[in-house]
Amino acid sequence: MNPVFSAVVPAFNEQEVLQQSFERLDAVMRGMNEPYELIFVDDGSRDATADILRGLAAEHPQVRTLHFSRNFGHQAAVSAGVDAARGDAIVIIDCDLQDPPELIPSMAEKWR
Repeated sequence: MNPVFSAVVPAFNEQEVLQQSFERLDAVMRGMNEPYELIFVDDGSRDATADILRGLAAEHPQVRTLHFSRNFGHQAAVSAGVDAARGDAIVIIDCDLQDPPELIPSMAEKWR
């Protein structure tokens, strides 16, 4: 079954916030009671971001990851994530939690 929602999350050197970002985003998406996927795009991170993402993808089937060989920039990461998304609606959200994932359900309602 294809997801209804795809969340695209560009990440560059986000090892400190990645786990919390995943947990909050996953809880919000799970609470929407629709099929979803989380697409994390590692934009050539030089810290442990790539390893953390691989671990999340191995443990959680709703997580998909893309890994750039070097830093191509935020917009390239967003574009790659959007291209890979299979959902009917795509949410783009940064990994640093400056935009709270908890706002996604209200955006989804406006979309509907």
